[in-house]
Amino acid sequence: MSFLDRIAAAVTPAASDEQRAEARRNVERLAAGEPWLRAVVDQHKQIEAAFNEARQASGPGAVRAVEQLSTLLTGHATAEEAVLYPDVAEFSGKTHAGMAYEEHAMTKIQLAKLKQLDPGSEEWREKLEHIEGAVQQHVYQEESEWLPDLVDNLPRERKAFLTQQYEQEYSRYMGDGETTMRMEPAAGGYRV
Repeated sequence: MSFLDRIAAAVTPAASDEQRAEARRNVERLAAGEPWLRAVVDQHKQIEAAFNEARQASGPGAVRAVEQLSTLLTGHATAEEAVLYPDVAEFSGKTHAGMAYEEHAMTKIQLAKLKQLDPGSEEWREKLEHIEGAVQQHVYQEESEWLPDLVDNLPRERKAFLTQQYEQEYSRYMGDGETTMRMEPAAGGYRV
């Protein structure tokens, strides 16, 4: 754990397993009536399962597991950043949105560093554990406060829009969507 991570942990201690479980139970109840939230929580569960697979993998399987984890985390983060976090800034707080963007960026940096390490080594396992702990805390913040704030404060028409936009953005990154950009040669450069 870096010096800055230790300072951050002292200022905002990580949520306990029980606190995370309680936040999950509460957000599950909210998600029953909010399709956009259901999608987010389902992805949180997929990410948790992907961490578990990476922890248990070895050799080439560890490399594949981390690639799958990285793709899932990046797709999820991209959808949240493009669709949810602008509303988090407005309805939960600019500080929350700023923290969320920063946490996503740091996770991406740490994943890139993880990919440079020998899979299965002690250093690799420690880095994976560090990333998982940071993601758990991030998910806790979303599920305990930021996303419930959106449920409570977003206008109904905005919630319907969120569901469609969130799924589109996630699918675009994951390669499931029809929206792709193609660069074609054109006079004087390329056109989209």
